[in-house]
Amino acid sequence: MATKLENADSKSSSLKNTLDDAWAIRPCHLYKEEYDDCTSFKARFHQYFIFGQDTDCSQWLTDYQNCERYQQSNGNDVAAGEAVVKSEEERRRVRLRAHFANDTWQKRKQPPQDWAAPLPDWMEKRNENTYLELKQRELSGQEVPKGEERSMCAIM
Repeated sequence: MATKLENADSKSSSLKNTLDDAWAIRPCHLYKEEYDDCTSFKARFHQYFIFGQDTDCSQWLTDYQNCERYQQSNGNDVAAGEAVVKSEEERRRVRLRAHFANDTWQKRKQPPQDWAAPLPDWMEKRNENTYLELKQRELSGQEVPKGEERSMCAIM
């Protein structure tokens, strides 16, 4: 009976040492590239022009260091991995803040019923003899005019 408990404890401790959201961690060199880009002269000029001050780039460096620690430990440094995942979640939350705060447009669960309806006649006429029509014919398997019958060249 004691061996079963020991096995259960060792399994639970090994499960605790794995990171569930390890897929969210980017390759480490990307964090370094983001930091280098954020601190470059061009980026600093852009930040000053847009925001009136320099942006804080230290989170990219922290993420790079934590990612390196996590990778060098072969995934055993769970605290470093969790820090990177938490930072990625925060970055995503900030990026999507406007999307979730949108109260102007009603979000749909599915497309409208008539989303694949044929185009109106006036639009069909407008698309006549265009590259779009040619490609549509190719995709639908209809006969496509060949060679000199059909030219996309326009000399002005």
